[in-house]
Amino acid sequence: MKLTIINGANLNMLGKREPEIYGSTSFDDYFEELKKRYPEVVFDYYQSNIEGELVDFIQKAGFASDGIIINAGGYAHTSVVIADAIKSVPVKCVEVHISNLYQREEVRHHSLVSAYAKGSIIGLGIEGYRLAIEWFRNQKSDI
Repeated sequence: MKLTIINGANLNMLGKREPEIYGSTSFDDYFEELKKRYPEVVFDYYQSNIEGELVDFIQKAGFASDGIIINAGGYAHTSVVIADAIKSVPVKCVEVHISNLYQREEVRHHSLVSAYAKGSIIGLGIEGYRLAIEWFRNQKSDI
């Protein structure tokens, strides 16, 4: 199984940015833990702060992976083009948000990505990525 994890704007700052919301672990460190925990999964990872680059990578991953796990960051609330990219690819996508969007500013209460994701994991911290991987592993026969 090949899964692609895509992180959007500012997620390169995990472990440094607002640790009271996002925790103190960098995504690079967490990604290494995920690879060790799931040696049977081939992971591809991409992070960008640039909307168009995220669209390009979603389109690529949508035809080269068995599934996409995406945390679009703030773009989840504003980017029609990222939502359209997810809609346009044949693989299933699970949306992850580290914080509980509904406990934050009202602008974050709606995700454009959610409309095209198979499901969303919100507010369970960085472990949301692991939960998304578990979901994909349990869906092997359906992918």
